[in-house]
Amino acid sequence: MRTRSTTRTTVRAAGAALTPAALLAAIALTPAAALAAPAPALATPVLAAPSGGPTPSPGAATVTKAGTSFLSATPVAAGQPVRVGASTGEYLYWSFPAEAGETHEITASVSLAQDRTGTSTWSVEVFDGLRRRQACTAGAQTPTADASASTVAIGCTLRRVRPWAEPWSADPLPGTYYVRLTVVDVPEPDLGLPINVDLLVSTTGDADTSEEDGKLEAPLVPPTKAGEVLDSVPTVAPEDEDDGWNLDLTGWLPEAGSRWVWTTIGGILAAVAGVVGFALTRRPSA
Repeated sequence: MRTRSTTRTTVRAAGAALTPAALLAAIALTPAAALAAPAPALATPVLAAPSGGPTPSPGAATVTKAGTSFLSATPVAAGQPVRVGASTGEYLYWSFPAEAGETHEITASVSLAQDRTGTSTWSVEVFDGLRRRQACTAGAQTPTADASASTVAIGCTLRRVRPWAEPWSADPLPGTYYVRLTVVDVPEPDLGLPINVDLLVSTTGDADTSEEDGKLEAPLVPPTKAGEVLDSVPTVAPEDEDDGWNLDLTGWLPEAGSRWVWTTIGGILAAVAGVVGFALTRRPSA
């Protein structure tokens, strides 16, 4: 009993000690103290870093040119970066070598002009040594950029190069490949605006093609050397024209060509027509 009465007396004394001003000050300080108190930490999800694309080879020289056709395509090597300035609407060509067992990935980034008037659709195409278009297995081959976009990313992953293939198939074979980059749909006022192109050809895989049961006799490389100046032009002796009347070894009878046959048939028909005409127009004697 004494303990309970002592506790009640202590509580009453504490309540009496708190004046109205002290109570208001305590209430005013309560929100600030609550905000200052450390809140329990929430579990923050950790976002995985985006997977980076192909990177240039260390020490590779940057290519600053591009061709305007298959014959003038600028050669590049795998892992060699390309950075070139051009105009919207131009066709840009590059070439690179490919060996059996390799898989190639073409990535490009086009920096667009800010004063464009509409959307534009870009395209990257890859052709083999026979100028056959190769299909892409992955990548944004024909992306569309909005009028407010500053860059557009283009990509194409080719199929694995085979050491041989049937003549009727379009499988990728070893040889020279061509990359063509251009815009395929753009408003007419945007043609000619400046652009900057960053391109990279990367290679994965090895040349182990032991599971294949054949091998290409020679790479598919066109026999053209654009820009080469020949020191001397070989001269070819003109051939005698064949008029169909060349004599044979005996020297007596002409060669039985098409002209000789048709001349004979025409002579026979003319003789028959002359005989028939004479018979029709001949008058009997009186």
